[in-house]
Amino acid sequence: MAHESFEDQEVADVLNRFYVAIKVDREERPDIDSVYMSVCQALTGSGGWPLTIIMTPEQKPFYAGTYLPKYSRWGSAGLLDVLTSIRKLWEDEKHKLLETGDEITGYLNKEEAAVNHEGREPEKGLFLSAANQLTRSFDKKWGGFGRAPKFPMPHNLLFLLRHHYFEKDKDVLLAAEKTLRQMYRGGIYDHIGGGFSRYSTDEKWLVPHFEKMLYDNALLLYAYTEAFAITGDDLYTKVSRGIIRYIRDVLTDEQGGFYCGQDADSEGVEGKFYTFQKKEIKQVLNGDADEFCEWFGISEAGNFEGKNIPNLIDNENYGAGSEKIEDLCNKLYDYRIKRTSLHTDDKILNSWNGLMIGALAKSYEVLGDAWCLEAAKNAQAFIEKKLTSEKGRLFIRFREGQAVHDGQLDDYAFYAFGLLELYEASFDIKYLNIAAEISEKMLELFFDEDQGGFYMYAHDRDKLISRPKEVYDGALPSGNSVAAYVISRLYHLTGKIKWQNVLEKQVSYLTQEVEKSPANYCFSLFAFQSILYPSTEIVCVSAEDSILEEIQILQRSRKPDVSMILKTPQNEAALSEAAPFTADYPIPSAGNYYYVCRNGACMKPVEGIEELKKVLESL
Repeated sequence: MAHESFEDQEVADVLNRFYVAIKVDREERPDIDSVYMSVCQALTGSGGWPLTIIMTPEQKPFYAGTYLPKYSRWGSAGLLDVLTSIRKLWEDEKHKLLETGDEITGYLNKEEAAVNHEGREPEKGLFLSAANQLTRSFDKKWGGFGRAPKFPMPHNLLFLLRHHYFEKDKDVLLAAEKTLRQMYRGGIYDHIGGGFSRYSTDEKWLVPHFEKMLYDNALLLYAYTEAFAITGDDLYTKVSRGIIRYIRDVLTDEQGGFYCGQDADSEGVEGKFYTFQKKEIKQVLNGDADEFCEWFGISEAGNFEGKNIPNLIDNENYGAGSEKIEDLCNKLYDYRIKRTSLHTDDKILNSWNGLMIGALAKSYEVLGDAWCLEAAKNAQAFIEKKLTSEKGRLFIRFREGQAVHDGQLDDYAFYAFGLLELYEASFDIKYLNIAAEISEKMLELFFDEDQGGFYMYAHDRDKLISRPKEVYDGALPSGNSVAAYVISRLYHLTGKIKWQNVLEKQVSYLTQEVEKSPANYCFSLFAFQSILYPSTEIVCVSAEDSILEEIQILQRSRKPDVSMILKTPQNEAALSEAAPFTADYPIPSAGNYYYVCRNGACMKPVEGIEELKKVLESL
């Protein structure tokens, strides 16, 4: 619609004469998008983008639709006809449109008010129900769930990986691994420059919508790193490092933040940047071209509009690779960036940066790549400096020297998530403290003390026609599900009862929603797993201020249900305040002691990694 209608003079004349036209960036104002998408779904039974809403000056909507052609055709109303019809109704029967707006607004608020979430507790049966739902829709041949178009949905994969870890369910591990592998083999993964596109238009992940987004790559990096931590398969480290390379080379701002992503089009042609004719590859790689083409399925006919998307779908040795293939990819990468360019969306969004901070911290902890930790720290410093007000409140986005829009639930929840991962990767107590501060602010601004659940926007900001609490996981996990996970982690790391009390309310709120269709709430289930399964906390008490090599080794092998806290002479006072239970563990005169705590009870300390491993294996 942007090119067809909004840049069209005829449409502009009608809009400017009879309407006030407002274009909303849903990345910058997700609250407006959420509220009016609910209107569209209520009125039409479905939703999507572009979203078209016509409303009164009081924000009360009476018309909703998605894509509208300029002119009516094939039984679909055109934008000009809709605008003309509504103008006449406004002039002749305005009261009917006003009544419709009131009815819709009342319906939205009644829906939320009618729900009572008290007294609900999750049970492990939810995990089995979700796993069964997902495995029933699992594509055994190509991986993924359901039919094309296929979206990566990494939070679903994270739930399945954890479900296998806790329940030893081989079927769900097969589904998760098959999907992770097939996505890598397909064209949705950029085999030349690393990183993933948004989704695949076909069943086998070959032809993507070529747009790359920061949030997809953050969540996929976390998922592939988790897959390696659970399975030990080196293929997942290769994919993780490909994502890391893309983030490092393309989406990292010189000040430390991460850009939103890159467009699908170059010079007005979707996929032009990523696709090649075989003759191009021969010109660039010369005598090595045949080997490259055979490896990546390159042909004269092509696999996408006469050109080729490099892929490994038909390559049975896809996991092997070689230094030579990597060198050839680098040569083609250098050629590609000179051949044409992609527009980079250089907005820096707080919420998406929080996810990437968490993913990079996780990758450092598991893979040991120093750049990941440095980049995560730099991005956190950027948020603290550029996207946080003097009063400690967050902004949504930063661009061209300006931070704008009051932060919403996702900004606080995702940032706190990243901070907790950064703490466990670095053991720097300041990240645990900031995570607690941000979470306190999140409670103050968004939490419903009566019913539980977090509202999408703050109580003291401009009111929309409704104040939703989003729970459903879409392309991104919901702020409510991530908030639940954050609060659970804070409780396990600090032992403070206040987090347990909040957690009980939040879980109670989520449970009634999750019970409706568990597979649609996988990040809530991810949070529930951290609650319903036994957890282990390791408190390392060290006479040294530096992180010793044996502690780093322990980090690399840390399991999903294990948390680690490091106490040293340098952080002793701060840690005792952040996590009061650690005050009971004295610092030795030399060496390290490891206290293993399980479900709130701690065992006698042990010395050395080998003794610790024996204790952990016995649990």
